[in-house]
Amino acid sequence: MVQSDAHVDKDCEIAMSGNHGANMSADALVIFGVTGDLVHKMIFSALYGMAKRDALNFPIIGVAGRNWSDEELRQHATDSIREAGEIDDSNALAHLLSKLKYVSGDYNNSETFKTLKLLLGNAKAAYYLAIPPALFATVIKQLASLALVTQARIIVEKPFGRNLASARELNRIALSVFPEERIFRIDHYLGKEAIMNILYFRFANSFLEPIWNRNCVDSVQITLAENFGVKDRGVFYEGTGCLRDVIQNHIFQIVALLAMEPPAFQGYGAVHNEKAKVFQAMRPLQTEDVVRGQYEGYRQAPGVSKDSDVETFCATRLYIDSWRWQGVPWYLRSGKCMAETVAEILVELKPPPHKLFDDSAPGAGRGNYLRIRLSPNSSVALAARVKRAGKEFIGDQRELFLLDEQQIEESPYELLLSDAMIGDSALFTREDSVEAAWAVVDTILNNPPPTHSYKQGSWGPEQADELILESGSWHNPSVAKEVS
Repeated sequence: MVQSDAHVDKDCEIAMSGNHGANMSADALVIFGVTGDLVHKMIFSALYGMAKRDALNFPIIGVAGRNWSDEELRQHATDSIREAGEIDDSNALAHLLSKLKYVSGDYNNSETFKTLKLLLGNAKAAYYLAIPPALFATVIKQLASLALVTQARIIVEKPFGRNLASARELNRIALSVFPEERIFRIDHYLGKEAIMNILYFRFANSFLEPIWNRNCVDSVQITLAENFGVKDRGVFYEGTGCLRDVIQNHIFQIVALLAMEPPAFQGYGAVHNEKAKVFQAMRPLQTEDVVRGQYEGYRQAPGVSKDSDVETFCATRLYIDSWRWQGVPWYLRSGKCMAETVAEILVELKPPPHKLFDDSAPGAGRGNYLRIRLSPNSSVALAARVKRAGKEFIGDQRELFLLDEQQIEESPYELLLSDAMIGDSALFTREDSVEAAWAVVDTILNNPPPTHSYKQGSWGPEQADELILESGSWHNPSVAKEVS
């Protein structure tokens, strides 16, 4: 058969984007847990965004335990979108609402899934599990028992497991029904434009490669901070904590993009391979590598135990045992109720090998560095020393600063849902990467060090300063300075 040019172009597009056999678009989206907090805050607004772009061309079936009608679900969706921002396209909203249907029932009851099967007919479904991980196995087994998995795919919300053992068990259950290429493990952080820009910045610029290694890099810091507390998510946080919620997934994903080797070809299959190698090379964390903190007042939040030892702050010292990064410390830090809401990377370079000028290797302050701001705005800065005017050979460190204020039309969930529906696995995580990342933190999860109290509005407990002492001090980003 002779292929048309359009067909050839589409095949090339699929190869470049990294799809592996799941490139047929799904005919329907089924959301388990449709009445829950995640869907209310994130998913409905993402679907509305897709409708505004004329990209919502499939029915959406919500499944949950509440005894609702289709109309009640539509009202719930409308309320969600209104709370997320102004409803500025009534036609798009009407289109979204026309696509919604609701199935009420218990996930342990096969009748719930029989009703779902009648609504789906012969559609190839994408099943989104916006439910607690403890229910994943129940839903997957029910789908399989009623033959609802043929040509279907599954979208799993993070965290994928609570530790290495549970992640392996979830993978085992999912893989017993769905092939790996039809399992989409979602981490909304991977859909952020600034995160995708890390990959581009690293491999689109030749000047980085000669210095991007243990010979020139002294240390790497990554900070993801929030200036607010757990709010109404106390119950969730009590069962999760900062190490699971942020370090093990969001920050480790950033580390992988910074530390990976160049992919062998332009395709996300190659990117997944190289990221997995980074996770596998991470040295498992030990007690002396971790500082846990809890902000003052956390125990008074709704749903939080009065004697809780859950960490709302976590700082780690990580090593990657690879040829490129051997011996370079990576300092990772995240917390709530901190001084700023900001995400930033600081790659500090080693001083010149010979102290030709008195201040070329300053005793105080930082050496040359690359700084990448991820949020609230996106920017890149390269710091270098320049000579002061006059006869003396002394200078100051200045930043060459790039600010990127592109307006992104798609939200992370909008992008990820769109990709999952068409079968593009580029921005999702793979089984081997998930398990390797859990292996790094497993010892600490099983035997965590004590938490240290810290004041709201600070940069965390003082013990975190001792963790980084051999490399200097934490870089505390200032949002006001950069935004102004």
